[in-house]
Amino acid sequence: MKRLSFALLFTMACFFVKAANVDTIAIYSKSMHKNVKCIVITPSKYATDTAHLPVVYLLHGYSGNYSDWVLNASDLLQTIDENGFIVVCPDGAFGSWYFDSPVDTSMKYETNVALEIPEYIDAHYRTIASRKARAITGLSMGGHGALYLAMKHTDIFGAAGSMSGGVDFRPFPDNWDIKKYLGEYALHKDVWDKNVVVNLAGSLQNDELKLIFDCGVNDFFIQVNRDLHKKLLDNKIDHDYIERPGEHNWVYWNNSIKYQLLFFRRYFIDNKIMN
Repeated sequence: MKRLSFALLFTMACFFVKAANVDTIAIYSKSMHKNVKCIVITPSKYATDTAHLPVVYLLHGYSGNYSDWVLNASDLLQTIDENGFIVVCPDGAFGSWYFDSPVDTSMKYETNVALEIPEYIDAHYRTIASRKARAITGLSMGGHGALYLAMKHTDIFGAAGSMSGGVDFRPFPDNWDIKKYLGEYALHKDVWDKNVVVNLAGSLQNDELKLIFDCGVNDFFIQVNRDLHKKLLDNKIDHDYIERPGEHNWVYWNNSIKYQLLFFRRYFIDNKIMN
């Protein structure tokens, strides 16, 4: 029994030595006049290697927070360690949808996540401060947020993804606090139209962003993702779009994130950011 216990402890010790490191930090937002919490995940090699690394920004969904991915995606840390880049999980509040609200000026999560947080991360971690070394993705509200921010800030992000993203929330005008931050849909249709990914995609040029998005076939967002796929096809914008069995839940996202991080690794390799 003692020999077995020692072997088990040794195995566990080796596992944790090699595991990705998780930091919880607070970044002061000048635009919102408050601290915003983030989780920063560095691969195990970061502690011993002096190389600068690319970064993937990973956004949570509605009603979640910065810790959601670490708490709910059981394979995330191992996947990050295998891919060898930094992952940052910002807080997007309970229901910000990652835009700067024209209604509530204290909600400026586009400015915060697209500009303030990358600036801080580049200043305090060994990153490669280039759009070719930055990618962004997320789930649900965060899937919308990732594509939205990348399409509006192609100078900041070179690749973007979405998992089960609310890429057009106009079919759901009374849901998820959106009207709280954009105004009532019936009275502010122009504002809503300007803030949905499916419309922003119309202004993209081919190869301006490396894109991947997916959705489960039993997800309530499946049709809006199909609509975005068609819009990109019609506009001849290259992208990867995937449908697979699944619903709007962590079982689906824990599987999906592995493919998305691999996609971003290939993007970084193709740009000679990694090898």
